[in-house]
Amino acid sequence: MTADLSIPAMLSMYALMLVPLAVFFYLQLGIIRDTLLAMARMTVQLLLVGLYLKYIFQLNNPLVSLLWVTVMLVVANLSILNKAGLKRDLFFWRSLAGVAGSTLLVSGWFILVAIRPDPIYDARYMVPIVGMILGNCLRSNVLSLERFYSGIRRNENEFMTYLLLGATLREAVRPYLRDAIKAAVNPSVATMATMGIVSLPGMMTGQILGGACRPPPLNTRSAS
Repeated sequence: MTADLSIPAMLSMYALMLVPLAVFFYLQLGIIRDTLLAMARMTVQLLLVGLYLKYIFQLNNPLVSLLWVTVMLVVANLSILNKAGLKRDLFFWRSLAGVAGSTLLVSGWFILVAIRPDPIYDARYMVPIVGMILGNCLRSNVLSLERFYSGIRRNENEFMTYLLLGATLREAVRPYLRDAIKAAVNPSVATMATMGIVSLPGMMTGQILGGACRPPPLNTRSAS
């Protein structure tokens, strides 16, 4: 048995966004437009995801899968730079190298060593695993980069004093680097600490709605 979400039900879920939007408006945060734009992009992407993933999985072509992974990496990198407030012309390739290197390393180890599908380039494993790891990487990178550069901007005089007193660039940025890494790692640590109780049931929502997680049938035979 599956639970089909009707259009009115989906619209009711969107209606919940009125609460944070009202808070944003009251506090004059200036992010209402960005939030509405993100909602619109999310909606379009979710409407299309079932279509293009269906054909990617059916083709199961390594070149098509690699092309899609490349698109994912580039889009994620652009989003990171945008949200962190960094200039694309200065940081695009450096950020892309970091995002692609870490994501592909972890994904490759997961696929080649842990899962080892047949064929090894199976799109049903490659695309979702890279997407899952890239999503976590995107969130952490935005937090760390924004915290790192905003920390230097807020404490520019302190930063320059370190350099004038003879500190190397690495020594001068170390306090801000520590704060940035903590900001990026703390949410992941909190998620790991509550994985079985909080995160895992949430991950199963799609399977539950799709009917994959059904209880076993009761034994209705009467005792002899």
